[in-house]
Amino acid sequence: MQIQQLKQAVEALLFVAETPLSEQQLVDHFDSENVTKKQLKEVLRELQSDYQERGVQLISVASGYRFQTRAELGGIISRLWQEKPPRYSQALLETLALIAYRQPITRGDIEEIRGVSVSSNIMKTLQERGWIKVVGHREVPGRPQLYATTNEFLDYFSLNDLSELPAIPEPPERGSQAGQTAQIKLEITAETATNTE
Repeated sequence: MQIQQLKQAVEALLFVAETPLSEQQLVDHFDSENVTKKQLKEVLRELQSDYQERGVQLISVASGYRFQTRAELGGIISRLWQEKPPRYSQALLETLALIAYRQPITRGDIEEIRGVSVSSNIMKTLQERGWIKVVGHREVPGRPQLYATTNEFLDYFSLNDLSELPAIPEPPERGSQAGQTAQIKLEITAETATNTE
């Protein structure tokens, strides 16, 4: 198979696939044509380059390669559908963030960090979306389930792996913040006293 034919075939496969396709899946698909992984990688690089400035991009996510629209065009594209995208509660997003950053984690750990109980509906919704799964049990009395994120989670947020999650900024130290606040109050008081003299 010539490279141009391979490029067209890979492009067509990725357009019609319902889920991302990995390099291995693509190599397996072209098994009878004796396509090598090296050839396939070159074709994927060329396709990514071809689509770099277009409304659709070829991106790599945890499960493989897929075409998707550019993020900055989301507002324009969303007008095509009447239905609104699902809205998630702050509690659900906090729970998902804790699982993503602290996995594997138990429901009890999440409740301890958040300071409130986690609704069963939240855990059910996250599992139904395919964003989290049970990966084991903690060896303590009651053997609580341990939760972790899935490849579907990574794919949904266009990530290859968890290392691409944004860094969490360090919270300011309470002591230094209190000291800064006291210093600011002191400066304001001194300035006010000077202005009134």
